[in-house]
Amino acid sequence: MTVLGDPNAMTTAELRSARANLQMQEDVISLVRRMAQGRCDLARDEQRRRVDGTPASGMSVVDIANVFGQEHGGGSSRPPRETNISADHELVVELESLCERVGFGELRTLDDDALESAIAEIEKFELARSAERKSLFAKIDALTTELVKRYKDGGANVDTLLTD
Repeated sequence: MTVLGDPNAMTTAELRSARANLQMQEDVISLVRRMAQGRCDLARDEQRRRVDGTPASGMSVVDIANVFGQEHGGGSSRPPRETNISADHELVVELESLCERVGFGELRTLDDDALESAIAEIEKFELARSAERKSLFAKIDALTTELVKRYKDGGANVDTLLTD
């Protein structure tokens, strides 16, 4: 994770570069966090299925779409950016290893306690990513504030945005 120095001591180019780096980190964390949330949603749906007494069948594309189509509250107010994250990124690998360890691929065969434990472990992972994301937002916002200040005060030229 990038350590952020004093934004006031950075050049405008350094500010932009640092912010872009932090935004790329946030993109990865955000994607992995959403992947973890999706897995929790699927596991919770398995819990609901057991409580409702719905017969177990193979999870179809329609089943998955229904789980992910449920409204879970608002997302970030930040505009989305194109995200291209490698499947071998350390956070993706960490999540996949966690899911394998807790038996996520075999939700229907887990007993109730193991299913609850799997959900708790994946939620713990997701909450850690949420905290990292919040910390990154604070750093990104500090850099953005400094950039805006420089543009308003004339300390930076907006025209350079087109050439950088």
